[in-house]
Amino acid sequence: MAAGSAAGWAVGALGVVCLLLRLDFVSCDSQVIYGAVNKNVTLYTSSFKPFKEIVWKRGKDKVVEWDDQSEVRAFLSFKDRVYLDTVSGNLTICKLTPSDEDEYRIESPSVRNNSKFTLRVIESLPSPALSCTLIDGNITLQCMILEDYNTHLELIQYSWDCPSTIQCQNGSKPSEAYVTKEGDLSQEIQCIISNPLFRRTTSIILSTCVPSDNTRHRPALFAIPLVLIGGLLFFKCFLGRP
Repeated sequence: MAAGSAAGWAVGALGVVCLLLRLDFVSCDSQVIYGAVNKNVTLYTSSFKPFKEIVWKRGKDKVVEWDDQSEVRAFLSFKDRVYLDTVSGNLTICKLTPSDEDEYRIESPSVRNNSKFTLRVIESLPSPALSCTLIDGNITLQCMILEDYNTHLELIQYSWDCPSTIQCQNGSKPSEAYVTKEGDLSQEIQCIISNPLFRRTTSIILSTCVPSDNTRHRPALFAIPLVLIGGLLFFKCFLGRP
């Protein structure tokens, strides 16, 4: 009976742990932090008692260290680029570069669990280019990044902003959308690209995607003056005979 109760307790405890992990009350995973190229980013931590010593590491290498008996000391490429708040333990990295990407952690007796951060450095997004083609009565819209941009393409998201009078349908790719030619072609549609730090938009008026129908009537407009001129010449020749 006791063995059965112990086994039941263990299963129950495991279930509670799994629930806490799912609800993010407890997590051993590193926190993903995004920073922009040439900007600053701060890694925030928490402690249960005042700090007396702090070591921040990038991977296995020291970034900065401090104790209450010495000054703050920065290492390697982080010299003159980091600020350590010895009260809160927070670390600020300045003038970020893509090479700063890595896993960072704080080591201190004042922190129960070593706080881990995965830093991702992102360049500013360029404005997208928006093109359109008319195929079988449908307007196909394509949103593209034309510049040489290779920074975390997996983080880029595409979305479309269409007026209520227009029905936009998603294409086979997030960067594509479809609109029927019968819609209100005077309306403007926006393409939006974004990542965790930046957002860019571009727009197009649907009427620019459809060739003008005026060209169909031009032959008829020219035909009328030709008939009139021909008739006048006929009457002039007929009446001018002796």
